[in-house]
Amino acid sequence: MRPRLRLAGTLAAAAATAVLVTGCSSADDWSRPHAKPTSVGDLGAGFVDPGRPPAPEATISPSSGSWDAVHPAEDYRVVLLTAGNDPQTKVLVTAVTEWADQEHVSLKTITASEHSQFISRITEAMDLKPDLIISAGNDLIDPLAMVTPNHLDQQFLVVGAELAEPTANVTAADWTGASFRGEGLGMSSTYDPASFTPARAAAAVRAGVASVLKGLTGIVIWLP
Repeated sequence: MRPRLRLAGTLAAAAATAVLVTGCSSADDWSRPHAKPTSVGDLGAGFVDPGRPPAPEATISPSSGSWDAVHPAEDYRVVLLTAGNDPQTKVLVTAVTEWADQEHVSLKTITASEHSQFISRITEAMDLKPDLIISAGNDLIDPLAMVTPNHLDQQFLVVGAELAEPTANVTAADWTGASFRGEGLGMSSTYDPASFTPARAAAAVRAGVASVLKGLTGIVIWLP
């Protein structure tokens, strides 16, 4: 009976391994060539004036919901880059993951837990060559300000905060009460943790992604 028991144990282990491999697989493993990202749908009236596109570093205040009809094409590749365990960051992270699930986005998450990791985690995210890197967490703002000007071919979206002097590849979506711009810099509005509601965070993600997909980058999207 012992050889049979050993064989049964071996088969069970193999089956468990197969389940793990299958569970980790993805329709888009990011190893294949990837077409330039496209979008489905158009921005609604009130997002921007088509005849007067926003200047670099401009702040726009689009009409609520004017971004709702814009969606990424299938297998849009996104890296969620996050740092911090505060409730505000958790709300933002949840908004990104729920949006990715709803839009069938191919999402990878990279978390930085120590200040010494911030630059290396940003580099790790860029090395994956995603269509977009979404940043959640105030601790990443200063490191992003250092790195992003040297990688203009990589698009970034900052939600719930902004860079003081963004380059053309960094778009931000925030609101009154959520406007951290880096250590030592004043807020463009009074910081209010209570303003980080699930609804507002979800709107920031959708409005920001819509803006990037439509080529309106390097700006701040100020939500109501």
